[in-house]
Amino acid sequence: MGESKLDLLQGTLDLMVLQTLAAIGAQHGYGIARRIEQASGDEVLLNQGTIYASLVRLQQRGWIDAEWGTSDNNRKAKFYSITRSGRKQLEKDAAYWHRLSDVMGRVLAVSPEGNLK
Repeated sequence: MGESKLDLLQGTLDLMVLQTLAAIGAQHGYGIARRIEQASGDEVLLNQGTIYASLVRLQQRGWIDAEWGTSDNNRKAKFYSITRSGRKQLEKDAAYWHRLSDVMGRVLAVSPEGNLK
């Protein structure tokens, strides 16, 4: 596909980060970003500023915790993990996005004549 990368709607990146941490456990920012890119089939491209802003937001809301550790290449790195309230939020947000995508699918399935495809 020669299309440009997807622009994430407000809140979608936060949900992707929560889902990633719930799925793979504690991880540093770079690892989270790479995992999201892979899971998206490289439709999403994340720079450090974007992922960092999301991590700060999620930490302020109490949905993730952070502690210092050592990365694979022996560098000091902050490792993030999802909290109990983060898991509750993930459940809520995931349900919302499933509903929204179902609705969008139905609306976009209406043909120009107003008939369902």
